[in-house]
Amino acid sequence: GIGNPVFGKLDALLAAAVMSIGAVKGVEIGDGFAAADVFGSENNDCMRSDMRSDSSSPISTISSDSSSPVKFLSNHAGGILGGISNGNDIVIRFAVKPTPSISKAQETVDTDGKNADISVKGRHDPCIVPRILVVAECMTAMTILDSLMESSSAKF
Repeated sequence: GIGNPVFGKLDALLAAAVMSIGAVKGVEIGDGFAAADVFGSENNDCMRSDMRSDSSSPISTISSDSSSPVKFLSNHAGGILGGISNGNDIVIRFAVKPTPSISKAQETVDTDGKNADISVKGRHDPCIVPRILVVAECMTAMTILDSLMESSSAKF
């Protein structure tokens, strides 16, 4: 896998990359905050081997995504355990704040520090929601590529 157990954790790098996108206010990896509401026995990603104990040939596959006989039975961790990718799909969810410039009057202060109301006429802030998935995908792809390059350079 790629990533590191302490400094350079893949999940921390991905969260930082997604949080750097304008309007993103929250990020979770895998089950994220929902994991806080379950027992460890429910959240752990159990593993199984498809290898017979008396043979080296696979008997069946839990998942056909990989040639490895060892498979995870779930993906609560979102594809990253201990800061290192584990071969499962990487699952990231994020929250996007609403556009701040709205036509409804809002309380603020003016340049002299006096109370004032402001309302915006027209739409000056674009809604990035239709495009944010592409932006987030690119940010995560760049982060994963950077981690892959770092991982391969450490081998030489």
